[in-house]
Parts: sequence; structure tokens; C-alpha cells
Amino acid sequence: MNENDQQWQAEQARVTSVVDRIAKRAGELEDEIGDVRSEAVEIRKHFWDEVTVNFSNAEDLTETYFSMKQQADLLAERERSQRHSAAYLSKLKRLMQSPYFGRIDFRAEEDAEAETIYLGIASFREDDSDTFLVYDWRAPVSSLYYDYPPGPAVYDTPGGEVKGELELKRQFVIRSGTIRYMFDTGVTIGDELLQQMLSRTSDSAMKSIVATIQREQNQIIRNDSSRMLIVQGAAGSGKTSAALQRVAYLLYKYRGVLTSDQMVLFSPNPMFNSYVSSVLPELGEENMLQTTFQEYLETRLGREFELEDSFAQLEFVLTAGQEEGYSARLEGIRYKSSTAYLELVKRYLDGLVDRGMRFRPVVFRGKPVVTAQEMVNKFYSMDSSIRLANRLILVRDWLLERVERYAASVKEEAWVEEEMQLLSAEDYQRAYSRLRKQKKGLGETFDDHEAEKEMLAEMIVSSALKQVRARIKLMRFADVKGLYRKLFEDRNAAEQAAGSHALPEQWDEIAAQTVRELEQGRLFYEDATPYLYLNERLKGFRANTNVRHIIIDEAQDYTPFQLEFLKWLFPRARMTALGDLNQAIYAQTSAMADADPLTNLYGPEQTEWIHLLRSYRSTREIVSFTRGMVPGGDKIEPFNRAGELPLVKLVGGQDELHRQIINQLQEWTAEGYESVAVICRTAEESSKAYSTLGSALSMRLVTKDTMQFERGITIIPAYLAKGVEFDAVLIYNASEQVYQHENERKLFYTACTRAMHELVLMSDGTPSRFVREQPSENYRTEG
Repeated sequence: MNENDQQWQAEQARVTSVVDRIAKRAGELEDEIGDVRSEAVEIRKHFWDEVTVNFSNAEDLTETYFSMKQQADLLAERERSQRHSAAYLSKLKRLMQSPYFGRIDFRAEEDAEAETIYLGIASFREDDSDTFLVYDWRAPVSSLYYDYPPGPAVYDTPGGEVKGELELKRQFVIRSGTIRYMFDTGVTIGDELLQQMLSRTSDSAMKSIVATIQREQNQIIRNDSSRMLIVQGAAGSGKTSAALQRVAYLLYKYRGVLTSDQMVLFSPNPMFNSYVSSVLPELGEENMLQTTFQEYLETRLGREFELEDSFAQLEFVLTAGQEEGYSARLEGIRYKSSTAYLELVKRYLDGLVDRGMRFRPVVFRGKPVVTAQEMVNKFYSMDSSIRLANRLILVRDWLLERVERYAASVKEEAWVEEEMQLLSAEDYQRAYSRLRKQKKGLGETFDDHEAEKEMLAEMIVSSALKQVRARIKLMRFADVKGLYRKLFEDRNAAEQAAGSHALPEQWDEIAAQTVRELEQGRLFYEDATPYLYLNERLKGFRANTNVRHIIIDEAQDYTPFQLEFLKWLFPRARMTALGDLNQAIYAQTSAMADADPLTNLYGPEQTEWIHLLRSYRSTREIVSFTRGMVPGGDKIEPFNRAGELPLVKLVGGQDELHRQIINQLQEWTAEGYESVAVICRTAEESSKAYSTLGSALSMRLVTKDTMQFERGITIIPAYLAKGVEFDAVLIYNASEQVYQHENERKLFYTACTRAMHELVLMSDGTPSRFVREQPSENYRTEG
């Protein structure tokens, strides 16, 4: 038996021993959970038996309260204990399958011998020992595994730096308690383990990468000093995975201070939420809050407007090139998402302090209670140092007082008498009860007909004015729609707010388009955030101070305006923005197009940039092919995993195109690929492809409303495939006729970079120039 075999056997013996101890602890914990559960059931069953109930006097009432509280607290404590134990049991069951993935032998400078440390997804030690059999991958010492090869090494602890020598780094793949692979490595994370992990087929959900975190990803995960962390990474560089591990790390480090419901992930679409939903539970953490920016806009503006979303906007950009007003809309999209427009809206708001404020009159039964001009006069009669939002609060309070005075003045009107005749017996009884309470203190009997009539009139008027008061409290009297519309109806107002910046050349047409949408109760996607920003700044921002960290995935699809809005919305939160400018497929101005908007958000001293240039998702051949499509692509480093060259299949006509697609999909299915995507340019093209191909093979059409990511064959528009990976990708039609414009370059790149193992591009006619521009040795051609 050679030394390698001896080491393998020794390591396997340790795995078996550790798994046995974990299994023993899991069994004990299951018994404990059963006992606690039974105790909780008994407490519920006999809750009232243990409570002394007596309502005869205040002292007895207090005794009853504390008796009930004691039982409720006891029940809550048992249920908390049960939840905590159940969560730990779930971790133990995962550890039983794979107790750890790495080993490091580290000798600190002051120590004579090295300490052997095994790393897993959670810590484990026996109850009667202080010795850790497994260290959590997030523990400070674990950073040695990710950051250093054998040799001098250092790691941070709460007590300061610990320096020493990393004498051994060993990596494992353990399944069902058995070592499948074991490597000693001289680099940060060995290529052998990465090869094993990356050569697998894709899953219906993103998996944890704690075993293969690279040094540059570890910098993202353990960064807890920057207010704003920006990760610019190539397609497949592990941005999202690292960000989710970052969440798990922060929850571990700040346990008891930070909880999962204080962290929010903004995803590109609902399907992506399902795709990443298993990562944190896999690490034993509860999922953070997950949403999309569109969902937030719908929540805030959906009752007032029909909102366009980013996907509908992109469909317009990709399909409406021949429509009248197309170039003006395109220019409007770019301008309204720029920092110049953000500054315009800010100056417009500042100008309202002196003039231009608009109000809606308070109307009741078709008559004005307070006119818009009266509100303007009141608004501008206040001290000029009072902020807009505070002025509106003062106007609101003044309006409520005016409504009360108005209510007193209309009690004698004929409609009140008419309503009184229609009151039910229940209404009369309610008025009687209220009046009797008022009279009781005076020692009078209830025989006053005039008082009864007065009370009924008050009740009728108060009820009738209820909606008026509610609208005032919600500040509906502020005419936000009129104020936003004024920017486009009054060129003078727009030019004044623009300051030294010129308005776009096609401003008049942009303005006309915007006004038409507003008149029909609709908002362009590019108008939604500016409109909401104007609304919130006027009425007082509805800030969320509970959220402490937000993660923005696909940040290149956010505008400077949107990120500024999120900063206002979450004033106490840190922000992690993940993006790839090469995948900025929308027409709007990207916040990542220039470093300034992101850096200026919190200032250079609170901002850190990390660049990820190595792509792990795709084979070396696919990365070599795709990186030539985008500016700066030569800096992208492919991971050394070999595969087939991308294949360009030339076909003639739709019938042959579909026949070849079906053949290719059948071939991939036979080869065992579990996740295959037919990626189309638009939703319209996807729908047409599905109507033809769906009758030949079992497949699924993904739309912007699809909630769940699933295995199998998927037909999907390129913009919905962002952030997701597939074993094999087929570009539905990569011809010059379909992909010819420069603004489609990044869309094409995004589609091709979804492939892990194989990439085939069908082309009905001459291939797109994005293909032809590549060196011929980077792909092969058939047909």
C-alpha cells in the first residue's frame, strides 16, 4: 500500500467516525425535539387549566393577565426551542451526507505544531468537548483555505491578525459519507475539484459553491467594511453565487444582530428568484426577502397607472424599429434614465419651493370645499425655509381643519335631512347610544328630540366626508400627475430645470409621447422611477429603516435614477451591486456605464470595486468564442475546462431550421443533458418557435410571468435567460437578418454565454456579423 492509499484510508476512517458522531447527535436531537413538541402540545391543551381567571376587580384582572402571559411565554419558549433544534437537525442531516469539503493544516507563529482544521457548511463539535470536528466555512480561520496556497499565511480574527504557515491544503468530494475525490493542492482552490464540479450537468436551482470559492470571490463574501460594494464580473464568473454566500457569511458573523428579513435581493425576474432560492437553505440559513424592482413599482403605482415593464420596453426597442416616433422614444429612454434627467427632476423639485406647485381641489358632492388656488396661497404663505414635504404636512392638517368646519356648516342642508329619513334602526340605535353617553355625565334623561336630530346629522355628514378625509390624509390633494406632466407640457419649465444641460434634440416629440401616455393612465417604464421619486420627495419618502443590506443582481440593467431611488428608500442599508456591462441589453442608460454614478452614490471613501475576469460557467472553447463579441472581451480568462467548439449550422428556410433544431434537441436529450435552452431574440420569436417545436418535443415556453425555473427543454427570450445557465444552448436563429444591429450585440453575447457545455447556433442564411467577426478557429460550421 503506497502513501496515497494510506492517506485515503486514514481520511475515510475519519469521515466514517465523524459521520457516526453526527448521526448519534442527530438521533438525540430528534428525541429532544419530540419531547419539546409533546410538551408544547400539552401546554396548548391545558392552557386555560393553568390560568387563574378572575375579572371581579382590578387586582384580580392583573393576576389573570400575568397568569396568561406566563403560560404564553412558556409556550413561546418551547416553540422557539423546537424551531432552533429543527434547524440544527437539518444542518446535521446535510453534514451526515458530506461532513466537510476541505482540510488545512495551519501552524501559527507561536505554536510548535500545526492544527488540523476541517471545513464544512456548518460547525460540529461533540457536546462534551471544546474541539471542533468541523469548522463552519465562514469562521475566520476558514479564509486560509480560500486565500492561500501552502506557505506563509495570515487571517483576521476579532483579536487581530494571526500569522503562520499553511502546511497542507486538501480538498474532498464526499457523497453519502464516502470520499469520492481527494486532492492536495498547491494553489488556492485546485483545478481538479473545480473540474469535477463544473463538468456536472446543470440543476433546476443554483447550488452552493462553498467548496470551490476562489480567492477573488472570497473577497466579495467577507467584505463587511464597504457601504457600497460593486462587483463587475464577466458572464459565468460566479457573481451571484458569491453574493449569496456573502449573505450567509454576514448572517453568520452578525448572528443575533442581523436577520434574513433585514436583507433584500432585487432579482432580474420572478423566475430567477426560484433559481437562487435553494442556496441559503442549503447552508442552513433562512432565505432573505426576494423581489424585483418592477414588483416594487407595481406596489406603489399599480393602482394609479398601467405600468410598462422593462421587458415590454425591450420588446418595443427590438421590434418597433419601423414605427413612427421610434427614434424619439429611444432618445427619451436614454435621457430619462440618465444622471442629467435625475438632476433636472431634483432642480424642478427645488424650484417648487418658490413657485409652480399644483393641487387638486377638495370636492364634496360636486362642490369645492377648498379650491386649488386656496391651497396654493396657503402653501406659499409659509416660511420659505420649510421643506416641501413639511409644507405639505402643514397643508394637510389645515385641510382637515377646513373639512371639519365645512362639516359643521352643512348639517342643515336638505340632503342631510333626506339621508336621515333613510337611516336604518341600527343607525338610530347607534346615535341613541352616543347621545346617552354624552348626557349621562350631566344627569339628564334622554328626551331631547333636537339633540337626537343634531347627533344624527353629525353622524351622516361625518360618514359622507370619510372618503374626503382619507384622501387628504394620503395627500391626494397634491397633484403629482399634473406636476410631472407640466415638465412635458411647458418647455420653459423643462429648460429651466435642465440648467446648463441641453434638452434632447427630439424633446418636443418625447414630451408629446409622454403626455399621451399620462392622459391614458399609462406610464412608460423610463418614467416610472422619476414619477415615483417626485411623488416621494413631495410627500415625504416612505423609507424602510429595517432593511440593512440590499443586493442588486444584474445591476447593469439599473439606471442611475433607480439606484438613487433605492438609496433613498433604504437609508440604513449597505448595498452590493453585481453586474456585467457586457450584458447591459436595455436601451436605457446603465448605472455601470460610468464609474461616477455608482461611486458618487455613497462617496469614494465608502465604495469598493471588485472585478471578476475569470469565467467558470462555460468551457474554454465557448468562452474563447463569446469573449470576442464584446469590447474588452480579451481580458476575460476562460477556466481550463475543455469541450467542443461552438457549432454554427447553416440552414435554408424555416422547415429545415425546425427539422435541424429538433434533431439537435433529441441528440442532446439522448446524451443525458438535463437542462437545454432554445434561446430566441424576443418573446414574439419565442412564442412562434414554441408553436412549431412544441408539438414535436416536450418543452416549456418561458415568459416574463414564469415563476419557476425547471429542467428539461426550455424556449426562452434572451433577456429572461440572464443569470441562468444550461447544459446546452441552441440559438434559434443566429442569422444576420435577425441579429444585425449594434444594439443587439450584448443581447447576442448574453444568449451565447448561458451555455455550460455545448453551444449550437442555427442560422437561416448568412450568420450574424457577431459570429463572422470571430476567428474561424473559434467555431466550426456545418451546412
